[in-house]
Amino acid sequence: MTRWLTIVGMGEDGWEGLSARARLAIEQADAVVGSSRLLAMLPAITAERHEWPQPFAAVVERIKPLRGRATVVLATGDPMNYGVARKLMEFIPFTEMEIVPHLSAFALAAARMGWSLPDCDTLTLHGRDAAHLEPFIQPAARLIALTADAATIAEVARRLTGRGFGGSEVTVLENMGGAREQVSSFTAAAAPARSYSDLNTLAIRCVAAAGARVLSRLAGLPDDAFRHDGQMTKREVRAATLAALSPAPDQLLWDVGAGCGSIAIEWMRAARGCAAIAFETSAERRAMIAANADALGTPRLRVVAGEAPASLAGQPAPDAAFIGGGLGTPGLFETVWAALKPGGRLAANTVTVDGEIALFDLQETHGGEVVRIEVSQLGEVGRLRAMKPRMAVTQWRTVKPW
Repeated sequence: MTRWLTIVGMGEDGWEGLSARARLAIEQADAVVGSSRLLAMLPAITAERHEWPQPFAAVVERIKPLRGRATVVLATGDPMNYGVARKLMEFIPFTEMEIVPHLSAFALAAARMGWSLPDCDTLTLHGRDAAHLEPFIQPAARLIALTADAATIAEVARRLTGRGFGGSEVTVLENMGGAREQVSSFTAAAAPARSYSDLNTLAIRCVAAAGARVLSRLAGLPDDAFRHDGQMTKREVRAATLAALSPAPDQLLWDVGAGCGSIAIEWMRAARGCAAIAFETSAERRAMIAANADALGTPRLRVVAGEAPASLAGQPAPDAAFIGGGLGTPGLFETVWAALKPGGRLAANTVTVDGEIALFDLQETHGGEVVRIEVSQLGEVGRLRAMKPRMAVTQWRTVKPW
């Protein structure tokens, strides 16, 4: 089929800011679909006008009946930059569409701030929990963030201040590119209680105060970064475990016996688009996982209640799996191994002799390597100091054959 669908990016400068190609597509269209705000920016045209349905998920049913007719979808800015194009390509082949982008909010914000885009972290909080900001809060980082609406501004300021970054410079860029554009700046700790346009983008220069909570995106966060009851994979072992699991963009982890969720959370912080499912029987620990996911920037972490292996049934196949306990539970390993994708990584930790025996047997059958991780920590012995050993952890790590 010919390219019947054109996705046109439009800015606050409306029709006047469109390229010749974008204008021609709209003038020749049989139907134009967009928000009421964008449709109102068009001049008189012969095409049918269709507003986006609510909720947005209903867009599939709005667009499908137009297939084969010359159709334009109006999007804000760059449709390929956290825009509608990705959603449309889930049910319309790219070979049937053309994309005509406008300047993205990121490009406009960088130009207003005089920041080089490759030197910035860009993220979206539009339609997403503001907790997604947390991993990006780093000393001297420059962030450009799309927002859900005006309420996002106060929430961002609250999170920055709560982490000890209250001196961070926050710039609110409203209605960029149009006649109503406005720019205002303040420090996060002194965010003014005023009204803002819902169409805004934030530019943040992170400034860490003395005592600020600096949390790297590398594996091995301090143990006290998590709410936990003492039963958790400790920092040094956690770093070694994440290294064995090898997080990669857009991959899924099963964290079986998740405890406070530390492995799943660090997996999701490690690479773009990483997802995880935390399987945990204890209601108290599931509450800890939810609190940790919010504080550490992984609100998309899924938590599944129930006893494994029964709770694993019907879940999407993982690219990696971690078994933190209960390896001797009948059918647990077999269920995880069967679900794990070819080439997937598996790591299992134990501190008991019985667990070690199970690991040795599994290693003999499925290969991989078994290592013992022993960590000592400086402590006091009377009036003197000595290195005190922690309980050793035995780890089996392997890769499922292709």
